[in-house]
Amino acid sequence: MVTCHHEASHRIFQDRPELLGPVFRMLGVPLPPKLAVDVLNSDVTEMRPVERRIDSVLHITPSEGKPFLLAIEAQGRKSAEKAASWTYYLGYLTAKYQCPANLLVVCADAPTAHWAEGPFELGGANWPSLTLRPLVAGPHNIPLITDPAEAADDIALAVFSVLTHAGHKLTHETLRALGAALRKADPRSSEYFFDIVNMGLAGTSHRALWEDIMRASYFPGSGTLLERTFLEGEAEGQAKGKAEGKAEGKAEGMAEGRISALLRLLAARGIPFAEAAEARIRACTDTDTLDAWFDRALTVRTIAEVLDPPVG
Repeated sequence: MVTCHHEASHRIFQDRPELLGPVFRMLGVPLPPKLAVDVLNSDVTEMRPVERRIDSVLHITPSEGKPFLLAIEAQGRKSAEKAASWTYYLGYLTAKYQCPANLLVVCADAPTAHWAEGPFELGGANWPSLTLRPLVAGPHNIPLITDPAEAADDIALAVFSVLTHAGHKLTHETLRALGAALRKADPRSSEYFFDIVNMGLAGTSHRALWEDIMRASYFPGSGTLLERTFLEGEAEGQAKGKAEGKAEGKAEGMAEGRISALLRLLAARGIPFAEAAEARIRACTDTDTLDAWFDRALTVRTIAEVLDPPVG
């Protein structure tokens, strides 16, 4: 059965082909730095009664070397029939396009990933005629990304990390790091990546936390109360800066927007805080500090964890 996670795991390569470079490096098969990628029809049916369809098929033209095809399959469990299906796909694509074809299998749990690596031998018991060895990306070789700065450096890879660990060792720190990175990304990318992670976490215990981050975070175009708070704060800062002729006015307005958003988030999540903590928040003018507090407030439970998290 095709699930939301299944769709997200292969669709991301169609929509964000720049992900191919870092993923293939992790698989030990580096690609040239420049690639031209086209999405092909994934229907490989030859006879109508039997429908065969690959999840995604990409035609890749590297800056160096010859073009090749990449079939991408999202695999959620072990299946005895898959070796024959995958071999058929590669044979069909090679014959139809007269172009070498490789197979990438994306898995969200380690046992399935290790199984998918094969090798799979097809043929008679005494003489296998074909040996299939897919490339496999999963929690066994795609690292978790828990540092917001690292997530911001390559958001597509950070999202793919979440998808491959959705059924394994996904942590709150990973989701929080990705959420922090997306808050600083361009609006179109933020919307796309939030949606694909939301699909990928469907049916998992992590979906509720991700939805909390979605509701609480500032994402341009979402029309949320927090978005309006941020925009109003920055607009006030710009007006203040123009009136006073000072850059400080804009900075103060931006800080005020973040302070208001943080206090609203604490209230929405039911995190109690004393007057001293509120005074400390309102006195802060450093936007990086306010952003860090906001990011932690998405998942922690106490004001101490927001303002003074334990070290190590």
